[in-house]
Amino acid sequence: MVTTALRSAYQKLFEVAALPDFGEAADGGWNADQILAHLLSVDAAIAAVALGVVAGSRPSFDNRISLDSWNLDRIIADHAGRADLIDHVRSQATILCDIADQLGGHASSVLIPALLLSNDDLVLDRPLPLASLIDGLAEDHVPVHTQQLLDLRVAVREHS
Repeated sequence: MVTTALRSAYQKLFEVAALPDFGEAADGGWNADQILAHLLSVDAAIAAVALGVVAGSRPSFDNRISLDSWNLDRIIADHAGRADLIDHVRSQATILCDIADQLGGHASSVLIPALLLSNDDLVLDRPLPLASLIDGLAEDHVPVHTQQLLDLRVAVREHS
């Protein structure tokens, strides 16, 4: 697989995440730390799926644990502040990209049973190629969360 787009998406995310003064979401959604914890959880889960495929197992992907507020709070509490959390997300994204870079055509085409929710809405419930699961991070997932972070900054400016 080629991870140029995914690495680029993460670079933009990290540039935004390093900015100061994030506020709370106006709609009661996630704050900056929760967004970062969610990304860390998703990346670790997808890396585990990819390694499972390489090992010969047939894992599935279910993003519900990465949406669970208790789990997000646990991840946040395991870090010594936002900078530490960002560093861990960066490290996990690098690991995921490094794994994906080494996936051959056969491994990347293995169908992964996937269950994806967003805001309690079912987004996907069907098998998809491992490559599509990873590419979806670059095409949609990371940019959406980068925009969420930017929106939290807008919220700070509007409330100043």
